[in-house]
Amino acid sequence: MCPQTGQSVGLLAPTIHAEMINAFFGQFTQEVSPDVHVVIVWDQAGFHMSKEVRIPENMTIVSLPAYSLELNPVENLWHYLRSHYCSNRIYADYDELCLAAIDAWQKAALNPELIQSVCRASYAERI
Repeated sequence: MCPQTGQSVGLLAPTIHAEMINAFFGQFTQEVSPDVHVVIVWDQAGFHMSKEVRIPENMTIVSLPAYSLELNPVENLWHYLRSHYCSNRIYADYDELCLAAIDAWQKAALNPELIQSVCRASYAERI
């Protein structure tokens, strides 16, 4: 997600590991113009730091210090999705959970104004 434009790209996956990150980057590069340089902010989770992760040429990764979730704008989106769409609910099975996740993503993450509001990173506005 981009707090400035409100655009977002996501991938629903049952697990997360280096191969899934690479699949996400493959999708991401199809949705972002190759002449746009993207900065991705993320934590130092093992799957992010794996040597198997292939970062596209038009992308720069900014790794946050350990235990600094408050600096990552996307954490606000995850909190928003959980609190507005996913918490305090019972899902009949995995498929129902997946459908709920897709529905939440479409209602929230595909709303540019919401992304700009929820994911605003005041510390980055000066950059």
